Amino acid sequence: MSSKIKLENLKIHAFHGVLPEEKILGTYYILNLTIKADVWKAAETDDLKDTINYAEINDIIQQEMKIPSELLEHVAGRIIEKVAIKFPEITSIKLKITKTKPPMQGEMDGVSIVLKKKF
Repeated sequence: MSSKIKLENLKIHAFHGVLPEEKILGTYYILNLTIKADVWKAAETDDLKDTINYAEINDIIQQEMKIPSELLEHVAGRIIEKVAIKFPEITSIKLKITKTKPPMQGEMDGVSIVLKKKF
């Protein structure tokens, strides 16, 4: 059986980037995380211990986003690894991080990286 848990459009102000002003001013990031894991037991039991606690995943994301990094790939990799360690029952994680105001010319909604890992 297949199940997914998603955290969608989580908006966090953080200080990532290679330019000095990015680490001073920061910007908003939008995160979308999809986890695959079998959570059907929770559908039967209505017990939090039988599923993946997405509040704990949010806590991991919040903590990792506080650590300034030059590359979003590095931030995403840290988040994926920490979530996977906390919840070994996860079979795959897909994470998209969008920087909403990259320091580049032109109008855009942002730039994104997407990392996916299977376990």
